[in-house]
Amino acid sequence: MVKEKQIIECVPNFSEGRDQRVLNQIAESIKSVAGVSLLNVDPGEATNRTVYTFVGDPEAVCEAAFRAVGTAGQLIDMRRHHGAHPRIGATDVLPLIPVSGITLEECAQLARRLAQRIADELRIPCYAYEAAAFKPERKNLAVCRKGEYEGIRQRIGDPQEAPDYGARPYDEDVARTGCTVVGARDFLIAVNYNLNTTSTRRANAIAFDVREKGRPVREGHPITGTPKRDADGDIIMQPGTLKGTKAIGWYIDEYGIAQVSMNITDIRQTPLHVAFDEVSRCAALRGIRVTGTEIVGLVPKRVLIDAGRYFLQKQQRSVGIPEADLIQMAVRSMGLDELRPFNPREKVIEYLMEDATPHPQQPLVDLTVKAFAEETSRESPAPGGGTVAAYMGALGAALGTMVANLSAHKAGWDERWQDFSDWADRGQRLVSELLRLVDEDTEAFNRIMDAYGLPKATDAERAARTAAIQQATLMAAEVPLHTMKAASQAFDICRAMADLGNPASVSDAGVGALAARAAVLGAGLNVKINAASLQDRTVAGQLISEADRLMQQAEKAEREIFKMVESKL
Repeated sequence: MVKEKQIIECVPNFSEGRDQRVLNQIAESIKSVAGVSLLNVDPGEATNRTVYTFVGDPEAVCEAAFRAVGTAGQLIDMRRHHGAHPRIGATDVLPLIPVSGITLEECAQLARRLAQRIADELRIPCYAYEAAAFKPERKNLAVCRKGEYEGIRQRIGDPQEAPDYGARPYDEDVARTGCTVVGARDFLIAVNYNLNTTSTRRANAIAFDVREKGRPVREGHPITGTPKRDADGDIIMQPGTLKGTKAIGWYIDEYGIAQVSMNITDIRQTPLHVAFDEVSRCAALRGIRVTGTEIVGLVPKRVLIDAGRYFLQKQQRSVGIPEADLIQMAVRSMGLDELRPFNPREKVIEYLMEDATPHPQQPLVDLTVKAFAEETSRESPAPGGGTVAAYMGALGAALGTMVANLSAHKAGWDERWQDFSDWADRGQRLVSELLRLVDEDTEAFNRIMDAYGLPKATDAERAARTAAIQQATLMAAEVPLHTMKAASQAFDICRAMADLGNPASVSDAGVGALAARAAVLGAGLNVKINAASLQDRTVAGQLISEADRLMQQAEKAEREIFKMVESKL
Protein backbone atom coordinates (compact mmCIF):
# COMPACT_ATOMS: atom_id res chain seq x y z
CA MET A 1 0.00 0.00 0.00
CA VAL A 2 1.09 3.58 -0.65
CA LYS A 3 2.65 5.38 2.26
CA GLU A 4 0.60 8.24 3.66
CA LYS A 5 1.96 11.63 2.64
CA GLN A 6 3.90 13.36 5.39
CA ILE A 7 2.36 16.68 6.43
CA ILE A 8 3.24 18.84 9.43
CA GLU A 9 1.86 22.10 10.74
CA CYS A 10 3.85 25.00 12.17
CA VAL A 11 2.23 27.64 14.39
CA PRO A 12 4.93 30.22 15.24
CA ASN A 13 4.13 33.21 17.46
CA PHE A 14 5.97 36.45 16.60
CA SER A 15 6.30 39.43 18.93
CA GLU A 16 4.65 41.92 16.60
CA GLY A 17 0.95 42.56 16.16
CA ARG A 18 0.71 46.18 15.08
CA ASP A 19 3.11 46.90 12.22
CA GLN A 20 1.48 45.46 9.07
CA ARG A 21 4.65 45.97 7.08
CA VAL A 22 6.53 43.59 9.34
CA LEU A 23 3.67 41.09 9.37
CA ASN A 24 3.50 41.09 5.58
CA GLN A 25 7.24 40.48 5.21
CA ILE A 26 7.10 37.52 7.60
CA ALA A 27 4.17 36.12 5.61
CA GLU A 28 6.07 36.56 2.34
CA SER A 29 9.08 34.70 3.74
CA ILE A 30 6.80 31.76 4.55
CA LYS A 31 5.06 31.81 1.17
CA SER A 32 8.41 31.95 -0.64
CA VAL A 33 8.92 28.22 0.02
CA ALA A 34 7.37 25.84 -2.51
CA GLY A 35 5.18 23.15 -0.97
CA VAL A 36 4.00 25.30 1.95
CA SER A 37 0.46 26.64 2.38
CA LEU A 38 -0.02 29.64 4.68
CA LEU A 39 -3.50 29.03 6.09
CA ASN A 40 -3.96 31.82 8.62
CA VAL A 41 -2.42 34.99 10.05
CA ASP A 42 -3.95 36.12 13.36
CA PRO A 43 -2.55 39.43 14.73
CA GLY A 44 -3.32 40.83 18.17
CA GLU A 45 -2.85 44.53 18.81
CA ALA A 46 -3.14 44.45 22.59
CA THR A 47 -0.80 41.47 22.93
CA ASN A 48 1.46 42.88 20.17
CA ARG A 49 1.76 39.33 18.91
CA THR A 50 0.80 37.44 15.74
CA VAL A 51 0.20 33.74 15.22
CA TYR A 52 0.85 32.26 11.76
CA THR A 53 -0.41 28.83 10.70
CA PHE A 54 1.19 27.04 7.76
CA VAL A 55 1.42 23.44 6.61
CA GLY A 56 3.27 21.29 4.10
CA ASP A 57 5.83 18.53 3.84
CA PRO A 58 8.36 18.47 6.71
CA GLU A 59 11.38 19.76 4.78
CA ALA A 60 9.46 22.66 3.25
CA VAL A 61 7.80 23.65 6.53
CA CYS A 62 11.13 23.68 8.38
CA GLU A 63 12.66 25.84 5.63
CA ALA A 64 9.72 28.26 5.78
CA ALA A 65 9.98 28.41 9.57
CA PHE A 66 13.70 29.15 9.34
CA ARG A 67 13.14 31.97 6.85
CA ALA A 68 10.33 33.44 8.97
CA VAL A 69 12.51 33.40 12.09
CA GLY A 70 15.28 35.12 10.11
CA THR A 71 12.91 37.81 8.86
CA ALA A 72 11.48 38.40 12.33
CA GLY A 73 15.01 38.61 13.76
CA GLN A 74 15.88 41.35 11.28
CA LEU A 75 12.69 43.41 11.63
CA ILE A 76 11.66 43.07 15.29
CA ASP A 77 13.77 44.77 17.95
CA MET A 78 12.86 43.27 21.31
CA ARG A 79 14.40 46.22 23.14
CA ARG A 80 11.38 48.26 22.04
CA HIS A 81 8.71 45.57 22.36
CA HIS A 82 5.77 45.93 24.74
CA GLY A 83 2.68 43.75 24.86
CA ALA A 84 0.27 41.97 27.17
CA HIS A 85 1.39 38.42 26.27
CA PRO A 86 4.41 36.65 27.79
CA ARG A 87 7.32 36.53 25.33
CA ILE A 88 11.03 35.77 25.20
CA GLY A 89 12.03 36.77 21.69
CA ALA A 90 11.14 38.18 18.28
CA THR A 91 10.03 34.66 17.42
CA ASP A 92 8.66 33.67 20.80
CA VAL A 93 7.56 30.06 20.32
CA LEU A 94 7.74 27.78 17.28
CA PRO A 95 6.02 24.38 17.53
CA LEU A 96 6.01 21.68 14.84
CA ILE A 97 2.87 19.55 14.85
CA PRO A 98 2.27 16.19 13.12
CA VAL A 99 -0.75 16.19 10.80
CA SER A 100 -0.41 12.99 8.75
CA GLY A 101 2.15 10.33 7.88
CA ILE A 102 4.61 11.40 10.60
CA THR A 103 4.97 10.79 14.33
CA LEU A 104 5.38 13.24 17.17
CA GLU A 105 8.81 11.78 17.84
CA GLU A 106 9.87 12.47 14.26
CA CYS A 107 8.63 16.05 14.61
CA ALA A 108 10.71 16.39 17.79
CA GLN A 109 13.84 15.44 15.86
CA LEU A 110 12.95 17.96 13.16
CA ALA A 111 12.46 20.63 15.83
CA ARG A 112 15.86 19.98 17.35
CA ARG A 113 17.56 20.21 13.96
CA LEU A 114 15.67 23.42 13.22
CA ALA A 115 16.67 24.92 16.58
CA GLN A 116 20.30 24.01 15.92
CA ARG A 117 20.17 25.68 12.50
CA ILE A 118 18.53 28.83 13.90
CA ALA A 119 21.22 29.08 16.56
CA ASP A 120 24.11 28.38 14.17
CA GLU A 121 23.07 30.40 11.13
CA LEU A 122 20.89 33.17 12.59
CA ARG A 123 22.70 33.39 15.94
CA ILE A 124 19.41 33.29 17.85
CA PRO A 125 19.65 31.12 20.99
CA CYS A 126 16.95 28.45 21.25
CA TYR A 127 15.29 26.43 23.98
CA ALA A 128 13.80 23.03 23.08
CA TYR A 129 10.36 22.37 24.63
CA GLU A 130 7.49 19.87 24.72
CA ALA A 131 8.40 16.63 22.89
CA ALA A 132 11.77 18.08 21.80
CA ALA A 133 12.84 18.99 25.35
CA PHE A 134 16.16 17.64 26.67
CA LYS A 135 15.15 18.27 30.30
CA PRO A 136 11.81 17.08 31.71
CA GLU A 137 11.02 20.47 33.20
CA ARG A 138 11.53 22.16 29.84
CA LYS A 139 8.58 20.32 28.35
CA ASN A 140 6.66 23.18 29.95
CA LEU A 141 6.76 26.34 27.83
CA ALA A 142 6.52 28.54 30.92
CA VAL A 143 9.77 27.06 32.26
CA CYS A 144 11.61 27.85 29.03
CA ARG A 145 10.15 31.36 29.04
CA LYS A 146 10.88 31.99 32.73
CA GLY A 147 11.67 35.64 33.35
CA GLU A 148 10.59 36.39 29.78
CA TYR A 149 12.72 38.62 27.55
CA GLU A 150 13.90 40.73 30.49
CA GLY A 151 15.33 37.66 32.23
CA ILE A 152 17.60 36.56 29.36
CA ARG A 153 20.58 38.65 30.52
CA GLN A 154 20.78 36.69 33.79
CA ARG A 155 19.74 33.28 32.46
CA ILE A 156 21.95 33.00 29.39
CA GLY A 157 25.15 32.77 31.42
CA ASP A 158 23.78 30.30 33.97
CA PRO A 159 24.62 26.67 33.01
CA GLN A 160 21.32 25.51 34.52
CA GLU A 161 19.24 28.15 32.75
CA ALA A 162 21.11 28.65 29.46
CA PRO A 163 19.41 27.84 26.12
CA ASP A 164 19.85 24.36 24.64
CA TYR A 165 21.32 25.79 21.44
CA GLY A 166 23.44 28.89 20.87
CA ALA A 167 24.25 29.75 24.48
CA ARG A 168 26.83 32.55 24.67
CA PRO A 169 27.52 35.70 26.69
CA TYR A 170 24.81 38.32 26.46
CA ASP A 171 25.45 40.68 23.54
CA GLU A 172 23.70 43.23 21.35
CA ASP A 173 22.42 40.58 18.94
CA VAL A 174 20.74 38.67 21.74
CA ALA A 175 19.37 41.92 23.12
CA ARG A 176 17.77 42.66 19.76
CA THR A 177 16.33 39.21 18.89
CA GLY A 178 15.89 37.60 22.29
CA CYS A 179 15.61 33.81 22.33
CA THR A 180 13.23 31.39 20.60
CA VAL A 181 11.50 28.34 22.04
CA VAL A 182 11.33 25.56 19.43
CA GLY A 183 9.58 22.25 19.94
CA ALA A 184 7.08 19.66 18.84
CA ARG A 185 3.65 18.99 20.24
CA ASP A 186 0.64 17.01 19.23
CA PHE A 187 -2.23 18.65 17.42
CA LEU A 188 -4.48 20.60 19.77
CA ILE A 189 -8.20 20.42 19.05
CA ALA A 190 -10.37 23.23 20.38
CA VAL A 191 -13.94 21.98 20.61
CA ASN A 192 -17.19 23.07 22.27
CA TYR A 193 -19.95 20.63 23.19
CA ASN A 194 -23.43 22.16 22.97
CA LEU A 195 -25.81 21.37 25.84
CA ASN A 196 -29.59 21.54 26.09
CA THR A 197 -29.29 23.76 29.15
CA THR A 198 -28.55 27.39 29.95
CA SER A 199 -26.86 26.52 33.26
CA THR A 200 -23.19 27.48 33.39
CA ARG A 201 -22.87 25.72 36.76
CA ARG A 202 -24.05 22.43 35.30
CA ALA A 203 -21.82 22.85 32.25
CA ASN A 204 -18.88 23.45 34.59
CA ALA A 205 -19.76 20.36 36.59
CA ILE A 206 -19.61 18.25 33.40
CA ALA A 207 -16.32 19.89 32.46
CA PHE A 208 -14.86 19.03 35.87
CA ASP A 209 -16.11 15.45 35.49
CA VAL A 210 -14.10 14.90 32.32
CA ARG A 211 -11.06 17.21 32.28
CA GLU A 212 -7.77 15.62 33.28
CA LYS A 213 -7.25 18.04 36.16
CA GLY A 214 -10.64 17.17 37.60
CA ARG A 215 -12.03 19.01 40.63
CA PRO A 216 -10.93 19.69 44.23
CA VAL A 217 -11.81 17.09 46.84
CA ARG A 218 -13.88 18.91 49.49
CA GLU A 219 -14.86 18.40 53.11
CA GLY A 220 -18.59 18.12 53.58
CA HIS A 221 -20.58 19.58 50.70
CA PRO A 222 -19.09 18.60 47.30
CA ILE A 223 -19.52 22.14 45.94
CA THR A 224 -19.31 24.56 48.85
CA GLY A 225 -17.19 22.46 51.21
CA THR A 226 -13.60 23.35 52.15
CA PRO A 227 -11.01 21.87 49.78
CA LYS A 228 -8.86 19.13 51.27
CA ARG A 229 -5.10 19.62 51.29
CA ASP A 230 -2.17 17.23 51.40
CA ALA A 231 0.82 17.31 53.75
CA ASP A 232 2.47 20.01 51.62
CA GLY A 233 -0.60 22.19 51.70
CA ASP A 234 -1.57 21.57 48.09
CA ILE A 235 -5.24 21.09 47.23
CA ILE A 236 -6.09 17.43 46.61
CA MET A 237 -7.73 16.94 43.21
CA GLN A 238 -10.12 14.24 42.02
CA PRO A 239 -8.91 13.59 38.43
CA GLY A 240 -11.38 13.65 35.56
CA THR A 241 -11.94 10.81 33.12
CA LEU A 242 -10.21 12.15 29.99
CA LYS A 243 -6.43 12.30 29.75
CA GLY A 244 -4.86 15.19 27.87
CA THR A 245 -7.87 17.50 28.14
CA LYS A 246 -8.66 20.90 29.63
CA ALA A 247 -12.27 21.99 29.95
CA ILE A 248 -14.58 24.63 31.40
CA GLY A 249 -18.29 25.38 31.22
CA TRP A 250 -19.71 28.66 29.91
CA TYR A 251 -22.84 30.29 28.52
CA ILE A 252 -22.92 31.62 24.94
CA ASP A 253 -25.29 34.55 24.40
CA GLU A 254 -25.12 34.16 20.63
CA TYR A 255 -26.63 30.68 20.77
CA GLY A 256 -28.57 30.90 24.03
CA ILE A 257 -27.00 27.68 25.35
CA ALA A 258 -24.32 26.50 27.74
CA GLN A 259 -21.32 24.64 26.40
CA VAL A 260 -18.48 22.50 27.67
CA SER A 261 -15.47 24.18 26.10
CA MET A 262 -12.53 21.78 25.75
CA ASN A 263 -8.96 21.74 24.52
CA ILE A 264 -7.78 18.23 23.63
CA THR A 265 -4.01 18.46 23.98
CA ASP A 266 -3.26 14.78 23.34
CA ILE A 267 -5.43 13.33 20.59
CA ARG A 268 -3.58 10.04 20.80
CA GLN A 269 -4.83 9.44 24.35
CA THR A 270 -8.20 11.10 23.84
CA PRO A 271 -9.49 11.23 20.26
CA LEU A 272 -12.32 13.65 19.49
CA HIS A 273 -14.96 10.91 19.28
CA VAL A 274 -13.97 9.46 22.65
CA ALA A 275 -14.26 12.91 24.24
CA PHE A 276 -17.69 13.37 22.65
CA ASP A 277 -19.00 10.09 24.02
CA GLU A 278 -17.61 10.77 27.50
CA VAL A 279 -19.03 14.30 27.70
CA SER A 280 -22.35 12.87 26.51
CA ARG A 281 -22.22 10.17 29.21
CA CYS A 282 -21.43 12.60 32.02
CA ALA A 283 -24.06 15.05 30.78
CA ALA A 284 -26.69 12.31 30.75
CA LEU A 285 -25.88 11.48 34.39
CA ARG A 286 -26.90 15.05 35.19
CA GLY A 287 -30.07 14.94 33.08
CA ILE A 288 -28.50 16.91 30.24
CA ARG A 289 -27.98 16.03 26.58
CA VAL A 290 -25.17 16.99 24.22
CA THR A 291 -27.00 18.31 21.17
CA GLY A 292 -24.01 19.01 18.94
CA THR A 293 -20.34 19.84 18.62
CA GLU A 294 -18.52 22.95 17.46
CA ILE A 295 -14.93 22.57 16.22
CA VAL A 296 -12.96 25.78 16.63
CA GLY A 297 -10.21 26.16 14.04
CA LEU A 298 -8.86 23.34 11.91
CA VAL A 299 -8.43 19.58 12.33
CA PRO A 300 -6.34 16.90 10.61
CA LYS A 301 -8.39 14.66 8.33
CA ARG A 302 -7.58 11.58 10.41
CA VAL A 303 -9.55 13.03 13.36
CA LEU A 304 -12.80 12.88 11.39
CA ILE A 305 -11.92 9.63 9.58
CA ASP A 306 -11.24 7.91 12.91
CA ALA A 307 -14.49 9.28 14.32
CA GLY A 308 -16.50 8.04 11.36
CA ARG A 309 -14.97 4.59 11.66
CA TYR A 310 -15.63 4.55 15.42
CA PHE A 311 -19.35 5.34 15.10
CA LEU A 312 -19.80 2.83 12.28
CA GLN A 313 -18.15 0.12 14.37
CA LYS A 314 -20.48 0.92 17.26
CA GLN A 315 -23.36 0.23 14.88
CA GLN A 316 -21.65 -2.95 13.65
CA ARG A 317 -21.49 -1.46 10.18
CA SER A 318 -18.72 -1.79 7.62
CA VAL A 319 -16.00 0.86 7.79
CA GLY A 320 -14.84 0.10 4.25
CA ILE A 321 -16.61 3.07 2.68
CA PRO A 322 -15.24 6.14 0.86
CA GLU A 323 -13.44 8.85 2.80
CA ALA A 324 -16.20 11.40 2.19
CA ASP A 325 -18.80 9.02 3.65
CA LEU A 326 -16.69 8.42 6.76
CA ILE A 327 -16.43 12.17 7.32
CA GLN A 328 -20.18 12.61 6.89
CA MET A 329 -20.73 9.88 9.47
CA ALA A 330 -18.54 11.85 11.89
CA VAL A 331 -20.44 15.07 11.14
CA ARG A 332 -23.83 13.45 11.71
CA SER A 333 -22.80 11.45 14.78
CA MET A 334 -21.32 14.40 16.67
CA GLY A 335 -23.67 17.08 15.35
CA LEU A 336 -20.86 19.15 13.88
CA ASP A 337 -23.35 21.10 11.79
CA GLU A 338 -25.83 21.96 14.54
CA LEU A 339 -24.89 25.63 14.94
CA ARG A 340 -23.78 26.33 11.37
CA PRO A 341 -23.05 24.31 8.22
CA PHE A 342 -19.88 22.21 8.51
CA ASN A 343 -17.82 22.25 5.34
CA PRO A 344 -14.88 19.82 5.48
CA ARG A 345 -13.13 21.80 2.70
CA GLU A 346 -12.90 24.72 5.13
CA LYS A 347 -12.07 22.81 8.33
CA VAL A 348 -9.76 19.95 7.32
CA ILE A 349 -6.09 20.83 6.92
CA GLU A 350 -5.38 18.42 4.07
CA TYR A 351 -8.34 19.71 2.05
CA LEU A 352 -7.28 23.31 2.60
CA MET A 353 -3.82 22.38 1.34
CA GLU A 354 -5.28 20.76 -1.77
CA ASP A 355 -7.43 23.79 -2.53
CA ALA A 356 -4.54 26.19 -1.89
CA THR A 357 -2.17 24.34 -4.23
CA PRO A 358 -2.58 25.39 -7.87
CA HIS A 359 -2.96 22.49 -10.31
CA PRO A 360 -1.69 22.99 -13.88
CA GLN A 361 -4.58 20.84 -15.06
CA GLN A 362 -7.55 19.07 -13.55
CA PRO A 363 -6.65 15.64 -12.12
CA LEU A 364 -8.05 12.82 -14.23
CA VAL A 365 -9.73 11.23 -11.22
CA ASP A 366 -11.82 14.39 -10.80
CA LEU A 367 -13.32 14.08 -14.28
CA THR A 368 -16.74 12.58 -14.88
CA VAL A 369 -16.80 9.06 -16.33
CA LYS A 370 -17.91 10.54 -19.68
CA ALA A 371 -15.19 13.21 -19.64
CA PHE A 372 -12.53 10.63 -18.73
CA ALA A 373 -13.53 8.44 -21.69
CA GLU A 374 -13.56 11.44 -24.02
CA GLU A 375 -10.17 12.65 -22.80
CA THR A 376 -8.72 9.19 -23.38
CA SER A 377 -10.14 9.10 -26.90
CA ARG A 378 -8.44 12.31 -28.04
CA GLU A 379 -5.35 12.32 -30.25
CA SER A 380 -3.00 13.14 -27.35
CA PRO A 381 -1.03 10.05 -26.18
CA ALA A 382 -1.90 10.59 -22.52
CA PRO A 383 -3.93 9.40 -20.75
CA GLY A 384 -3.14 6.05 -22.27
CA GLY A 385 -3.10 2.35 -21.54
CA GLY A 386 -1.25 2.57 -18.23
CA THR A 387 -3.69 5.15 -16.88
CA VAL A 388 -6.70 3.13 -18.01
CA ALA A 389 -5.16 -0.01 -16.50
CA ALA A 390 -4.90 1.73 -13.12
CA TYR A 391 -8.52 2.81 -13.38
CA MET A 392 -9.65 -0.72 -14.27
CA GLY A 393 -7.75 -1.95 -11.22
CA ALA A 394 -9.59 0.58 -9.07
CA LEU A 395 -12.92 -0.61 -10.49
CA GLY A 396 -12.00 -4.24 -9.83
CA ALA A 397 -11.10 -3.49 -6.21
CA ALA A 398 -14.24 -1.35 -5.89
CA LEU A 399 -16.48 -4.22 -7.03
CA GLY A 400 -14.94 -6.59 -4.50
CA THR A 401 -15.37 -3.92 -1.84
CA MET A 402 -19.01 -3.44 -2.81
CA VAL A 403 -19.72 -7.15 -2.34
CA ALA A 404 -18.00 -7.03 1.05
CA ASN A 405 -20.14 -4.08 2.15
CA LEU A 406 -23.34 -5.73 0.93
CA SER A 407 -22.38 -8.91 2.77
CA ALA A 408 -21.61 -7.02 5.99
CA HIS A 409 -25.16 -5.63 5.96
CA LYS A 410 -26.95 -8.79 4.84
CA ALA A 411 -29.84 -9.79 7.08
CA GLY A 412 -29.04 -12.88 9.13
CA TRP A 413 -25.28 -12.43 8.79
CA ASP A 414 -24.92 -9.99 11.69
CA GLU A 415 -22.29 -12.11 13.45
CA ARG A 416 -20.05 -11.91 10.37
CA TRP A 417 -20.12 -8.12 9.87
CA GLN A 418 -16.59 -7.57 11.23
CA ASP A 419 -14.97 -10.01 8.80
CA PHE A 420 -16.68 -8.41 5.82
CA SER A 421 -15.91 -4.95 7.18
CA ASP A 422 -12.21 -5.86 7.31
CA TRP A 423 -12.33 -6.97 3.68
CA ALA A 424 -14.14 -3.80 2.66
CA ASP A 425 -11.66 -1.64 4.55
CA ARG A 426 -8.77 -3.36 2.81
CA GLY A 427 -10.52 -2.91 -0.54
CA GLN A 428 -11.22 0.78 0.05
CA ARG A 429 -7.55 1.45 0.73
CA LEU A 430 -6.67 -0.40 -2.46
CA VAL A 431 -9.17 1.67 -4.46
CA SER A 432 -7.55 4.86 -3.14
CA GLU A 433 -4.08 3.67 -4.08
CA LEU A 434 -5.08 2.70 -7.61
CA LEU A 435 -6.93 5.97 -8.16
CA ARG A 436 -3.76 7.82 -7.19
CA LEU A 437 -1.89 5.77 -9.79
CA VAL A 438 -4.34 6.91 -12.49
CA ASP A 439 -2.82 10.38 -12.47
CA GLU A 440 0.66 9.21 -11.55
CA ASP A 441 0.88 7.12 -14.73
CA THR A 442 -0.04 10.07 -16.93
CA GLU A 443 2.40 12.27 -15.01
CA ALA A 444 5.17 9.73 -15.64
CA PHE A 445 4.50 9.83 -19.39
CA ASN A 446 4.47 13.64 -19.37
CA ARG A 447 7.90 13.64 -17.72
CA ILE A 448 9.27 11.68 -20.66
CA MET A 449 7.85 14.28 -23.04
CA ASP A 450 9.35 17.08 -20.94
CA ALA A 451 12.74 15.35 -21.00
CA TYR A 452 12.64 15.05 -24.81
CA GLY A 453 12.01 18.78 -24.92
CA LEU A 454 15.25 19.68 -23.11
CA PRO A 455 17.93 21.56 -25.08
CA LYS A 456 20.56 19.56 -26.97
CA ALA A 457 22.83 22.16 -28.57
CA THR A 458 26.01 21.18 -26.68
CA ASP A 459 27.58 17.92 -25.54
CA ALA A 460 26.76 18.77 -21.94
CA GLU A 461 23.13 19.53 -22.81
CA ARG A 462 22.83 16.33 -24.84
CA ALA A 463 24.26 14.29 -21.95
CA ALA A 464 21.87 15.91 -19.46
CA ARG A 465 18.94 15.37 -21.83
CA THR A 466 19.78 11.69 -22.29
CA ALA A 467 20.09 11.18 -18.52
CA ALA A 468 16.73 12.91 -17.95
CA ILE A 469 15.05 10.78 -20.63
CA GLN A 470 16.40 7.60 -19.08
CA GLN A 471 15.33 8.62 -15.58
CA ALA A 472 11.84 9.53 -16.78
CA THR A 473 11.59 6.29 -18.77
CA LEU A 474 12.56 4.26 -15.73
CA MET A 475 9.79 5.95 -13.75
CA ALA A 476 7.35 5.32 -16.59
CA ALA A 477 8.15 1.60 -16.26
CA GLU A 478 8.09 1.54 -12.45
CA VAL A 479 4.69 3.22 -12.10
CA PRO A 480 2.75 0.59 -14.09
CA LEU A 481 4.69 -2.11 -12.20
CA HIS A 482 3.32 -0.55 -9.02
CA THR A 483 -0.13 -0.65 -10.63
CA MET A 484 0.33 -4.36 -11.37
CA LYS A 485 1.23 -5.11 -7.75
CA ALA A 486 -1.66 -3.08 -6.39
CA ALA A 487 -4.24 -4.51 -8.83
CA SER A 488 -3.05 -8.05 -8.02
CA GLN A 489 -4.25 -7.54 -4.44
CA ALA A 490 -7.81 -7.14 -5.74
CA PHE A 491 -7.88 -10.87 -6.53
CA ASP A 492 -7.74 -11.73 -2.82
CA ILE A 493 -10.82 -9.60 -2.17
CA CYS A 494 -12.76 -10.86 -5.19
CA ARG A 495 -11.86 -14.49 -4.40
CA ALA A 496 -13.03 -14.16 -0.79
CA MET A 497 -16.27 -12.49 -1.87
CA ALA A 498 -16.95 -15.09 -4.58
CA ASP A 499 -16.47 -17.81 -1.96
CA LEU A 500 -17.97 -16.26 1.18
CA GLY A 501 -19.87 -13.15 0.14
CA ASN A 502 -23.52 -12.45 -0.56
CA PRO A 503 -24.57 -15.04 -3.21
CA ALA A 504 -26.77 -12.45 -4.90
CA SER A 505 -23.65 -10.43 -5.75
CA VAL A 506 -21.32 -13.23 -6.80
CA SER A 507 -21.35 -12.02 -10.43
CA ASP A 508 -19.99 -8.66 -9.25
CA ALA A 509 -17.03 -10.42 -7.66
CA GLY A 510 -16.46 -12.14 -11.01
CA VAL A 511 -16.49 -8.86 -12.92
CA GLY A 512 -14.11 -7.45 -10.34
CA ALA A 513 -11.67 -10.28 -11.04
CA LEU A 514 -11.96 -9.65 -14.79
CA ALA A 515 -11.21 -5.96 -14.28
CA ALA A 516 -8.24 -6.77 -12.05
CA ARG A 517 -6.84 -9.15 -14.68
CA ALA A 518 -7.20 -6.48 -17.37
CA ALA A 519 -5.45 -4.00 -15.07
CA VAL A 520 -2.49 -6.28 -14.40
CA LEU A 521 -2.05 -7.35 -18.02
CA GLY A 522 -2.57 -3.83 -19.34
CA ALA A 523 -0.10 -2.31 -16.91
CA GLY A 524 2.32 -5.13 -17.77
CA LEU A 525 2.31 -4.09 -21.42
CA ASN A 526 3.26 -0.59 -20.32
CA VAL A 527 6.11 -1.90 -18.19
CA LYS A 528 7.49 -3.76 -21.18
CA ILE A 529 7.19 -0.96 -23.75
CA ASN A 530 8.98 1.49 -21.46
CA ALA A 531 11.59 -1.00 -20.28
CA ALA A 532 12.50 -1.62 -23.92
CA SER A 533 13.80 1.96 -24.12
CA LEU A 534 16.10 1.66 -21.12
CA GLN A 535 19.83 1.62 -21.81
CA ASP A 536 20.48 -0.37 -18.62
CA ARG A 537 19.48 -3.79 -19.90
CA THR A 538 19.96 -5.43 -16.51
CA VAL A 539 17.32 -3.18 -14.94
CA ALA A 540 15.10 -3.59 -17.99
CA GLY A 541 15.33 -7.37 -17.73
CA GLN A 542 14.40 -7.29 -14.06
CA LEU A 543 11.35 -5.13 -14.74
CA ILE A 544 10.15 -7.33 -17.59
CA SER A 545 10.72 -10.52 -15.60
CA GLU A 546 8.69 -9.17 -12.67
CA ALA A 547 5.94 -8.04 -15.04
CA ASP A 548 5.78 -11.50 -16.68
CA ARG A 549 5.49 -13.15 -13.26
CA LEU A 550 2.62 -10.89 -12.19
CA MET A 551 0.82 -11.35 -15.52
CA GLN A 552 0.96 -15.15 -15.21
CA GLN A 553 -0.30 -14.99 -11.62
CA ALA A 554 -3.16 -12.68 -12.67
CA GLU A 555 -4.34 -15.00 -15.42
CA LYS A 556 -4.31 -17.95 -13.04
CA ALA A 557 -6.15 -16.05 -10.29
CA GLU A 558 -8.80 -14.78 -12.70
CA ARG A 559 -9.48 -18.30 -14.05
CA GLU A 560 -9.87 -19.70 -10.53
CA ILE A 561 -12.26 -16.95 -9.45
CA PHE A 562 -14.26 -17.15 -12.67
CA LYS A 563 -14.80 -20.89 -12.12
CA MET A 564 -15.96 -20.23 -8.54
CA VAL A 565 -18.43 -17.63 -9.80
CA GLU A 566 -19.80 -19.80 -12.61
CA SER A 567 -20.32 -22.71 -10.22
CA LYS A 568 -22.64 -20.53 -8.12
CA LEU A 569 -24.68 -19.00 -10.93
